[in-house]
Amino acid sequence: MSLNTSLKGRLRNTNLPKSNVLFPLFEAVVNSIHSIDERIKKIKDLDILNSHILIKIIRSQQLKTDNTSKPEIVGFEIIDNGIGFNSDNYTSFQTLDSEYKIDLGCRGVGRLLWLKAFRKVSVVSTFKEKSKYKTRTFDFNIPKDLHNENIQDSSQMIFETKVQLQQLTKEYAKYLPKTASTIGHTLLEHCLWYFLRNGGAPNILIEDIDETISLHKEYDAYMLNASDKGSFTIKKREFEVTHVKLKTSSQNKHSIIYSAADRVVKEETLAGKIPGLFGVLKNENESFTYMCFVTSDYLTEKVNPERIGFNISESTNGLFENEEITFNEIRHEVIATVSEYLDEYLKENKLIGIQKVKDFVDKKAPRYRPILNRISDNEKIVDPNISDKELELKLHSHLMQIESELLIEGHDLMQPYDIEDESEYSNRIETYLSKASDLKKSDLANYVAHRKVILDLLKKAIEIRKDGKYSKEDVIHKLIMPMQKDSNELFFDDSNLWLIDERLAFHNFLASDKTIKSMPISGSEATKEPDIMALNIYDNPLLVNDSQALPLASITVVEIKRPMRNDAKQGEEKDPIEQALGYLKRVRNGSVKTETGRLIPNSDDIPGFCYVLCDITSSIQDRCDMLDLKITADKLGYFGYHKKFNAYIEVISFDRLLNMANERNKAFFDKLGLPTN
Repeated sequence: MSLNTSLKGRLRNTNLPKSNVLFPLFEAVVNSIHSIDERIKKIKDLDILNSHILIKIIRSQQLKTDNTSKPEIVGFEIIDNGIGFNSDNYTSFQTLDSEYKIDLGCRGVGRLLWLKAFRKVSVVSTFKEKSKYKTRTFDFNIPKDLHNENIQDSSQMIFETKVQLQQLTKEYAKYLPKTASTIGHTLLEHCLWYFLRNGGAPNILIEDIDETISLHKEYDAYMLNASDKGSFTIKKREFEVTHVKLKTSSQNKHSIIYSAADRVVKEETLAGKIPGLFGVLKNENESFTYMCFVTSDYLTEKVNPERIGFNISESTNGLFENEEITFNEIRHEVIATVSEYLDEYLKENKLIGIQKVKDFVDKKAPRYRPILNRISDNEKIVDPNISDKELELKLHSHLMQIESELLIEGHDLMQPYDIEDESEYSNRIETYLSKASDLKKSDLANYVAHRKVILDLLKKAIEIRKDGKYSKEDVIHKLIMPMQKDSNELFFDDSNLWLIDERLAFHNFLASDKTIKSMPISGSEATKEPDIMALNIYDNPLLVNDSQALPLASITVVEIKRPMRNDAKQGEEKDPIEQALGYLKRVRNGSVKTETGRLIPNSDDIPGFCYVLCDITSSIQDRCDMLDLKITADKLGYFGYHKKFNAYIEVISFDRLLNMANERNKAFFDKLGLPTN
């Protein structure tokens, strides 16, 4: 019983991704190379130097409207002087999934790729058979399959086959490279192995309207060295690695090429896989990028019919774990082989990569300094062109990994192993505590580094902008405390109240830019919105209250004004000091409560702390003088006590705010090597 084959059905089940639009051309060119090889081997009237393949680019007859670029490419004609479509080759062509050239890695489906992208294929082949020259012609398309077949004696005593790939479909046309040079470069990469093999490749030319490109010349400009080889064995199957050095003008990435039957099938970048392999490499006085070709009978056996991938699992476990070769195993061995080969070229890169991490930690991210000695040298080798953001993420992942390990160790630490003696247990505890100490140092370093960033942002915020204006008070407000939030909605690290007073970090309730009416600490109906208001309640009994400590409760009000604002005058609407005192009064009049709604006795007597953040302009000076406030020693602020309001008042210029915060934190910045100016 014979089985019929539907060409249309087989074509429907053939995969050709749009990004592989040139694969039909590649198939035709490789067929031509095989045809030339067969003539050299069987007829022996030709050598590789006199062989040739001409690829003519067929363009549309319709010129583009701009008249500045060439018409669209609609097809290709491939002409070679190989053995041609003799009886054996034609019979093989008529047979889908033919095994005629199985020893060359051919699967008998290459012609299907032609019809995936082109509507019509025409062939004219002159060959020699039984001492006579003959010419065979035929067309190949859907739905007619093979048709217009003809064979006759030829008066021309030559070997020549012309394959025309015609009428490129629109769905593939938009993915096709537009220039001969790009097509030539891509074809060379795909067929590079034929140029590297013993004996080399035929002379291959690409002919366009106004230019002719020689792939041999492209190869000479492309190649630096391809004479070094390596090999490895996996489960008794041999794999060969050919190390290729390419001139940097032609290739910008280091990569692995997995080949089958002398053709490129799968390409993978080496980026991030080998420590120190980044940028261009140097071989004496020449720079190069690296590529390797991996070849094996195993890869040829496992290539899929379309030759765009391999039927090899990435990984496996279970029943066939010790028998089946996985791609992870192949990749691992290739990378090990490449690492050994490139080691002498990567030494300088490794030093540069490690120095990049050190400089970044020293100058920008000191929080990671305590864990650097727990990261291997190979993991510290980074591309010097890596962005600060990417490097931060890389180091943060190491920190998270160490923290996870610490958490796991901590769970079992307090339970000695059954067979563990005292000294082993003590060593385990010591190792754990050492790692924990490093992480806590990292947390502290991060906290201090965060303060440095906030101070730098504050310095920028109070400077005059390019438009000649100053930032609005909202910018500074948000640096100190997010707006429209209270302490129940924020984490401890979300605010930077330490800029004003370290003690503000310890509060029972704090609100930012919210109405007094909405605050649970007050029964007032006032709709005024203090910039920042805080209530602090102290639980220590009065009898043991240190005379240096604050009373049992206190209210803090912070009012922020735009830098260099100079319109202060009497009245709560214009005087920021009066505004702060007014807010304080309204909260007291509403009877101050705890956050849970419990009244605080004698709330009228609760002391108040009013901070006004603004520049000391002439109008602010006048208001401070009217309240008999004292000027600070640095002339950058005012302070005093208002008896009637039972409130301490401090007017702090932005320069003073910045200077005082820098001074308080200077010792920590110095310890981390952070500049304070």
